[in-house]
Amino acid sequence: MKLRSILVMCFLIYGLKSWGQADVPLPTHAQLEWQHAELAAVFHYDLHVFDGKAYNQAKNRITPIPDYNIFNPTKLDTDQWVKAAKDAGFKIAILTATHETGFALYQSDVNPYSLKAVKWREGKGDIVRDFVNSCRKYGIAPGIYIGIRWNSFFGVHDFKVNGDNEFAKNRQAYYNKMCEEMVEELTSQYGELAIIWFDGGAHGPEKGGPDVLSIFEKNQPNGIFYHNTQRADIRWGGSESGTVPYPSWGTFPFPFSHAANQEVVLKNNFQLLKEGDPDGKHYMPAMSDAPLRGYNGGHEWFWEPDDEQHIYPLENLMDMYYKSVGHNTTLIMGLTPNADGLLPQPDVIRLKEWGDEIARRFSNPLAETSGKGKKLTLTLKERSKINHIVLQEDIALGERVREFKLEGKTSTGWQPIFEGSAIGHKFIHTFEDLEVSAVRLTIAASKGEAHIKNLSVYRVE
Repeated sequence: MKLRSILVMCFLIYGLKSWGQADVPLPTHAQLEWQHAELAAVFHYDLHVFDGKAYNQAKNRITPIPDYNIFNPTKLDTDQWVKAAKDAGFKIAILTATHETGFALYQSDVNPYSLKAVKWREGKGDIVRDFVNSCRKYGIAPGIYIGIRWNSFFGVHDFKVNGDNEFAKNRQAYYNKMCEEMVEELTSQYGELAIIWFDGGAHGPEKGGPDVLSIFEKNQPNGIFYHNTQRADIRWGGSESGTVPYPSWGTFPFPFSHAANQEVVLKNNFQLLKEGDPDGKHYMPAMSDAPLRGYNGGHEWFWEPDDEQHIYPLENLMDMYYKSVGHNTTLIMGLTPNADGLLPQPDVIRLKEWGDEIARRFSNPLAETSGKGKKLTLTLKERSKINHIVLQEDIALGERVREFKLEGKTSTGWQPIFEGSAIGHKFIHTFEDLEVSAVRLTIAASKGEAHIKNLSVYRVE
């Protein structure tokens, strides 16, 4: 029995590759959940929502808010926020616990510039707690966004306290320690979180910044970490348009997104971030991000008065969906609660319309199948017109497909529909109506055996 156990162990260690195990990076459970979510919301909320002025990022990063008691969301309702996200089909929701002002939307024991300081709710409010509770109420995975790169209250810009004297050195040490303790609070007091998002990165001790990665790994081992010079579990998709080009591979050559080696990562208009690398050694799918109020010259991550004209029309949101979720990325949509503490009703209505339209188009395929190997044929019950094909790999086994071809069987024989490369979690292809009795997927090249989780066809009017 002992010899048999040794032989079994040797097979498990050395034999899997020869039995079809592909040499490709594999996602963690958190990365799988992230890509399966497909749609995530990020709620931006901070002091300057209440100043009645247009958001000015450059100015806000260097100008403290004169009176933090302008913060007074008298109708705050995080249930209303999260339900609106749920109606759109979002599976993950993220809240800015801190942003560029440095003001913290929770009861911090280490950051005096927090909800403890304001008159609202007699200094006892905790929006992070309200938000996380609302997410769990509506079955959405909560996440927290922590902004430490800029802090206008503490005079920190691009991670640094200005100056090179002893005062600046001491202030930097104080700020770094405070950031570490805030991360400890936020990652340990609100239960399991889907993602911790450090906006602009989180320079670690190797660059004179706080050590946040070790705290995350201790308190949130099952979450997504985004990002610093050491680690990124997802990568920025290279724009804030909510889209990526095709193909966009889920693998990347570096363990970080764009916090280091920027002369390579950022060149050619962020090409590597947008497209990824099919031979990359690290599983790191792209995210596509955009604000809901990003239409017609707008790009509003925070609420501004009289700004409804910048809400994306439904047709633009659907195009974004095809070019993000349909290009193997998770789409992050920025939502903007107002000074009353509510998501504006026009935004709520548009989100519901969007979720309903996604469901209308994709809830009922004409036919679907799954399988593995080099060829997969989907036979329809009767000859039908189709104009959408959805492909999905079983990405738990890694991205294996490198080249594929789609054909439709018409009355005159097999006709080409599309030739492509990446499939990943989801690839959506649209085309003019084609009447077919079957659709055939041929895998021309793959690393290991291809595993197709879903091949489905639709006719969308």
